Amino acid sequence: MNLPRALKPQAATLVLAALALLASATALGKSSDRNQPMTIDSGASECSQGGNMQCVFTGNVEIVQGSLRINAARAEIIQRGEQIEQVILTGKQATMQQDMDDGSTMNARADRIVYEPKKELLTLTGNYQVESPRGSNSGQRMVYNMASGQMQSGGDGTRVRTVIQPRAQNKEGS
Repeated sequence: MNLPRALKPQAATLVLAALALLASATALGKSSDRNQPMTIDSGASECSQGGNMQCVFTGNVEIVQGSLRINAARAEIIQRGEQIEQVILTGKQATMQQDMDDGSTMNARADRIVYEPKKELLTLTGNYQVESPRGSNSGQRMVYNMASGQMQSGGDGTRVRTVIQPRAQNKEGS
């Protein structure tokens, strides 16, 4: 990071806090992942200090925390005062993969993924797709409200595709 040595720990704390929040945004994800160390690899990083802090990671950004794996061309973390305002992942496409507590895997991808912790919103835009063993949802824009569990997609003149998988049958056929 292009920061004075004394400021590096503060910036690192900001980055880890923001990305830990992003990890918790995938409410379906493995709950133990939040307690794992996070690794961020990128071609370059730059952080600004002050009341409004911004950290930008570019160049094949790879974020790993437990079973959570994020790949993006660019990751940007914006903080206003003491609060993380946004985490923005972009690329063609930004991808997220995470194991769920039941052992299955959730995959998501979009041209842009925005997490707003204060509003508790996760927004996927640009050819998004979310897949799990339960089914899939794809379209141009999806907003997931983590507080209410409500997911909204479409309504902007574009089509949304939802595929719901049948319930698994037990061995006795019931």
